[in-house]
Order: sequence, then structure tokens, then C-alpha cells
Amino acid sequence: MNQKKILIFIVAYNAESHIESVLDRIPRDFLSDNKNNIEILIVDDSSIDNTVTLSNKYVVDNSELPITVFKNPENQGYGGNQKIGYLYMLKQNFDIVILLHGDGQYAPEYIPTLIEPILENNADVVFGSRMINKKDALKGGMPLYKYFGNQFLTFIQNKLLGSNLSEFHSGYRIYSRNVIKKIPFQFNSNDFDFDTDIIIQIVDNGFKIQELSIPTFYGDEICNVNGVKYAWNILKSTVLSRIQRKAQLFYSPKFDYEEDNNIYTDKTSFDSSHRFAIDRVNKNSTVIDIGAGPGVVARKLFKKSCIVYGIDEYIQSGLVSSCKNTQKVDLDFIKENTFKFKEDRLDVILLLDVIEHIKDADNFLFTLRNRFSSYCPKMVITTGNIAFFFMRISLLFGVFQYGKKGILDKTHTRLYTFSSLKRLLKDSGYVIEETRGIPIPFPLIFGENRFSHFLLSLNNFFIKISKGFFSYQIAITARMLPSLDLLLERSSLEDRVKNENLHMQ
Repeated sequence: MNQKKILIFIVAYNAESHIESVLDRIPRDFLSDNKNNIEILIVDDSSIDNTVTLSNKYVVDNSELPITVFKNPENQGYGGNQKIGYLYMLKQNFDIVILLHGDGQYAPEYIPTLIEPILENNADVVFGSRMINKKDALKGGMPLYKYFGNQFLTFIQNKLLGSNLSEFHSGYRIYSRNVIKKIPFQFNSNDFDFDTDIIIQIVDNGFKIQELSIPTFYGDEICNVNGVKYAWNILKSTVLSRIQRKAQLFYSPKFDYEEDNNIYTDKTSFDSSHRFAIDRVNKNSTVIDIGAGPGVVARKLFKKSCIVYGIDEYIQSGLVSSCKNTQKVDLDFIKENTFKFKEDRLDVILLLDVIEHIKDADNFLFTLRNRFSSYCPKMVITTGNIAFFFMRISLLFGVFQYGKKGILDKTHTRLYTFSSLKRLLKDSGYVIEETRGIPIPFPLIFGENRFSHFLLSLNNFFIKISKGFFSYQIAITARMLPSLDLLLERSSLEDRVKNENLHMQ
């Protein structure tokens, strides 16, 4: 086995009573076995006591040990302090980082045991858990309110994240380099909820986690955690991460792991914009799906014996297999002759979550009308509702933040309400036949279960009360009026027929 370069990272704040003991308790045989591949880093978060003085004295008295001491010029917070250590780990090319606390709450003697799964490539992350043997936590002096608070918060977080950890709130952690390199830890909270942020990131990215039991010790250390604030922050962070990952109603870079924006989620199995569109296409119809993506809707229409023409700027293999023909088109630069279509009939044009991406939507709709109005197709259009209550409340608090998906996708060039979209369609020569509000895609957030479908029903109930306020998306069906050229041609023809009849009389 290749020897790993290991960093023992100690976060310290007003730890003068414990810092020397913590250093003494790091197993010397572990240090000697890794003599040339280990370093101890103490990052003091601008303590007002003698933590740095005692740490530096320890370095002098134990010159054989590779110890580095940093002191932040200003207090960075518990999370901000960790960011410095992890950046140091990456810059100095360490393979593993071990997080210890300078207050002695976590036993350094357990380092050799905890690091073993990573050394053996059986885990990417190891958490020292005080809750594997729950009775030991109480025996170790954990206050009763902290014990029950820890378990309650862990239960909620496991449910929301789909994880199965015994404890979310231990600060004894070991990370491999690929974990720290992958996750955007620099955007995490600077407070104590940093530890929750990093767990969310680890779970979301599918890293292998192993928990090992550690003893619980509560001594005379000073607790700097505001319990109520801490609980609120970690629950808020966990919930918002799910909202961002699944519903895209919120955006934070710390929960953004996608390298591109070409992600098209299948929403065909529940009440959604996809379901709305599919239900409005009859069997054996001829359909043009504009902005078809990977062909999620096209595949469903193929099963309804429809002939589908798929149009998108990026043609993906999934689309090709479901379509009679595909065409690569930049929708911002279309003309009447752009669309290659030679069928005798056209029943439906789909424009699902597309109109918001088009810079000049007025010209786009006018061009479509000129090209296809002779077929008299039905148009099915869906887009996000910027007047959705979550957006209104966000604006009330001064929040308007673009993200990678959802209503405020950063690629959206235009934002719509029900009234503004209907006005755009009418002015462009379309007759609106149906308008409907689409609920939040709860099954994407909570999975396909009774709870998510109950929330869908509840959202639909409120949509009936106020469509503009409670609809997550707008869904409209419309008919094209004949193009101006066609109207002129028909008018001229009618006029000629009248004149001929007059002459015949």
C-alpha cells in the first residue's frame, strides 16, 4: 500500500486549557509510522486567551513533531476556520485530512482506528459517532437536551436526505482528498452549521461514508454554540438543499454540483407540465416538439403511435430514437424556411419550458405562425410562473437569485406571469383555448409516495383559489390564427371571386 500524506487539522478557539493535552494524546506510534508523511496543523480562530502562545511553546518543546500553527487575524467562525484548513490540505497535496477540536471533546487516541477504512479504500469519509452506542453518549456526560436534540435533528435530516447516519452532529471527521476537492466547501456556512453543509454535499455526491463508534466526553470545555440558532440553521440548510436539488425554487452555489445545465428531468409520472402536454395530444397525432431535450415527452408520444419531429439546439441520442426526424436549430435565429417539415398534416406543436429561453419571443411566435398556420395546429406552451408565491415572498425580503434550473434558471431571458404570456400570445396571433396552473413537482423533492401526491393535491386546491399566486408553472393551449400572408391571400381571392360574379351578372 502506498503511504498517504496525512494532515491532522485542529480547529481551536480559546482552547488554552486543552490544546496541549490534545497534542499529547495524538498516538506517537501513529506519528512515527507516518514520520515523513504527516503534519499537524493548528488553526487558531483569533482566540483571546493563550491558545497560540501555548501551541507555539509546544512546537518548540516538541521539535521532532511536524506542527504548524496559524492564527487568523480576525475571527472566521467555526466553519470559516475549517475552510482555511481544507484549502491548506489541497494546496499542500495531502491525501487525507483528520479534523480534531482543540477543546479535547474528541479523543485523538482513536485516529488510527478511524483512518483505517480510508487507508484501505473502503470509505471516502469516516465519521466518529457518539450515537452508535446511544447509552454511552449519556454515560459520557452528554446533556439530556443535547442528546434528544441530536437524535431528533439526525432523524429529520436522514429523512430529508435519504441517508442513514447515526449522528449528523459529531465534529470528529476524516475526509479523503477527492471529497474535499470535489465539494464546494468554500461556499458553506462560516458558522457551526458548516458541518451539516458538508454532510449534505457528501451525501449528494454519493461518497462512501463509514461511521465508527467513539467515546463521548463532556468536560469543562466552553460551548460556543447557540443551540436554537444551530438547530434552525441546519434544518434550513437541509430543507433548502432539497428544494434546490429537486424543485429549483432556491439556489446556493454550495449545493450546485452540476457541470452543465443540460439536465432535463422526467416529470411524466405525475401532475406536471409534461403530463399536461401528453394528455393533450391524441393518439396517432403528428407532433413537432420544439426544445425536445433528450426526448422524455417524445418517448411517451411514440407509445401513443404519434409521429414526432424533434427540434433542439443539442440533439441527444434519446431524442433520435423516439422521433421520425430530428433537426438541430438555434431558436434565437429562426426563419420560416428553418423548419424542415413535409407532412400532409400537423396536429400539435409542443413548446415546453422553451419560451423563457428565447430572446425575441414575439418574433419567434410570429415566425411559427407564418410557417405552420396553414396546418391549424394546436400549440401547447408551458413556462415558469414568476408570480408564484415563493418568488413574491422572496422579493418581499429582497431576494432574487438566479440558479441553474427552475423558474429563475440563469439561462432564462424572459420571465412570465399568466397575464403577460397570454398577452404575448394574443398579440402574436394566437387564440387561447385553455389556461391551467401546474403545481410544484413534489415527487421530485420527496419521491413518488403518498405524501408527495397529497402535497400535489393540496397545491392544486390552492391553484383553484388563486391560479396566479399558487401555480409553479403556466400551461396554455392555443390555436394559430392564419398568417397575415394567408389572410391577405384569402381576402384577395374572395375579392376576385366577387368581382368575377359581378361581371358575369
